[in-house]
Amino acid sequence: MATLLGGTGSPSRGRSRSPRPVTPMSDDDSSIVDGLSDRRNIKAFGRKVTATAGHLIGAEGVSQHYHNALGELHRELRRPMLQRSVFSFAQTTPRELVRSRISVPEIQQRALSYLPDELLSNIPEDKSAYSLFEGFQASLPEDHEVNSKGGKHNAKGQKLIGGAVEEDEDANLPPSMIKLKNQKRSMGRRLDMMSVRKHMCAAEIHEIDNKIANLNTMRKMVLDRLAGLEMEEAELEQDLLEVENNIEDLEEELEDAAALAPKSPDSPSTVATHDGEDFMSESIYQKMGSPKSKRRKARQRRISIPILHEHLEPGSKIKEWEAHTDAITAMDFDAPWGTLVTAALDDTVRVWDMNAGRCIGLLEGHLSSVRCLQVEDNIVATGSMDASIRLWDLSKAEYAPMDNRTHKTDDDEDEDDGLTFENSEDAPPPPPPTIMQDCPMFTLASHVDEVTALHFRGDVLVSGSSDKTLRQWDLVKGRCVQTLDVLWAAAQATASNNVNNTDSWRQTGRAPDPSADFVGALQVFDAALACGTADGMVRLWDLRSGQVHRSLVGHTGPVTSLQFDDFHLVTGSMDRSVRIWDLRTGSIHDAYAYDNGITSMMFDSRRIVSAAGEDVVKIYDKAESRHWNCGPGVGVDDSDTSALSTIDRVRIKEGFMVEGRKNGMIGIWSC
Repeated sequence: MATLLGGTGSPSRGRSRSPRPVTPMSDDDSSIVDGLSDRRNIKAFGRKVTATAGHLIGAEGVSQHYHNALGELHRELRRPMLQRSVFSFAQTTPRELVRSRISVPEIQQRALSYLPDELLSNIPEDKSAYSLFEGFQASLPEDHEVNSKGGKHNAKGQKLIGGAVEEDEDANLPPSMIKLKNQKRSMGRRLDMMSVRKHMCAAEIHEIDNKIANLNTMRKMVLDRLAGLEMEEAELEQDLLEVENNIEDLEEELEDAAALAPKSPDSPSTVATHDGEDFMSESIYQKMGSPKSKRRKARQRRISIPILHEHLEPGSKIKEWEAHTDAITAMDFDAPWGTLVTAALDDTVRVWDMNAGRCIGLLEGHLSSVRCLQVEDNIVATGSMDASIRLWDLSKAEYAPMDNRTHKTDDDEDEDDGLTFENSEDAPPPPPPTIMQDCPMFTLASHVDEVTALHFRGDVLVSGSSDKTLRQWDLVKGRCVQTLDVLWAAAQATASNNVNNTDSWRQTGRAPDPSADFVGALQVFDAALACGTADGMVRLWDLRSGQVHRSLVGHTGPVTSLQFDDFHLVTGSMDRSVRIWDLRTGSIHDAYAYDNGITSMMFDSRRIVSAAGEDVVKIYDKAESRHWNCGPGVGVDDSDTSALSTIDRVRIKEGFMVEGRKNGMIGIWSC
């Protein structure tokens, strides 16, 4: 009896045991109850226990023993520790009971192998028509020695994939027939394996495409983050410039306060006259002599170099805006996202901050349109149709506060300080708030006709003009030090070749085009000068002797642009061709042509960009020997020529390309 009723404790030993929980099949509460209900009928078991206990209690000689057992049980239940144990067990949930029966490593393994429903929902559907075993078998190398000798082995392999072999039938066939059937089965098996391998390759390609799409999405997100960082960086540098300006203003105010402070009679800065009157101190006199109001620096060179354009897709448009109201005649910039200077037939020369996206000043002084210009750091050289060359120092530009602008009206209160990219179509952009009156350095005036080409490096500047001369200038002294007559050089070359012809010009090249610039392009490096002219000739000069060192013959039209490096010289001409010359031998290294004449050309370490009379820029990738187009006309129907304008000028540096059009628009592209 004690054994039967001792499910909760043993009266003979004076202690009780808690009932052991049933080991669950699942962590879910409902699953535990359902499992117990399925394995045991709890109600039927309870009725059987009640009937058995009632029968035993009513038996003779057992009643006293039963009452003794119940008394021992009540005494045990009155113990506090046992009551706390029973109460704790009653408060324990089935989930906690299950966890108490599972070891720690098993819990960790279940946690690591758990997959949420979000991940399970992204599992692609299995559209494969082949089994896992077939895929594994197809991944094994082929057995090239399967022949009639391996027919028995091949038959077993066929049986594994469902191709049973009738051995009884083969036993009654001649050996030649058995060999042919074995070959047929082997070829069929190989064909099946090839189908499986093709399906595996297609699945792998699809997986790679998905990975590429995900990587492109991640790349776009990182590019957006990089663009935000560069914008924040530019704003921080602008704030730094404002702080520097405030420091300068405060220093000037402190100096003014110190100068206006009362001086002692013995101060050396105060001078007494014979009649008892005092003159003002020398420092105050110097300050009073400058009525010019306070100004601030317009901009400074960026401390950090933007790199966003290097990671954009080639051909991506960065910015586009209306810079002038007429055709762009010349332009150049110092560095990516730096300073851009543009000139047009509207007789204006504008300076642009490409990072801030606005015009920061006008270079005023020429009497006519500027035909050529160059930007090097803060120095700008411009050549005009008024036969003069002007040099400008942009570092001396000063910012004029809004209160000092003479053209300010009440209607302009809400306008921006400078030019934005959305200008009016009927009127030129408003004047910028930057004063450039201190920028002009000096003027070079020796040519007697319009200046069409110039280039400077260091202290040497060389210019070409329609007066058929090249002039070398000393930028330190600001004067012409040498004049080179192109016609005289051509005549000397003809005489040295002993050619008896009255038309000496035609012997060195074709007759010049009267509508083209006589000097189309030039570049100088130390004592070396390369010059391209309207007769299609490219002449290499030695500035020390003033003589032509070599003439490159090949172009049949006016040379409009050229550029050279250590080994090669690249030229563009109106004969529609771009030629790459080897400077060591003087021969043509490579050449290609377009549909129209080349009006502008430039190259960097990898690409040659050309403006060839179209609404796109022609690009030649030297590394890949590939031609492609970049510009607003890419992807536009050729029949629709009214919406876009022809590109006349193009410049590129470090994959950062700027193009100018006939309608005055400027575009910036990643190249």
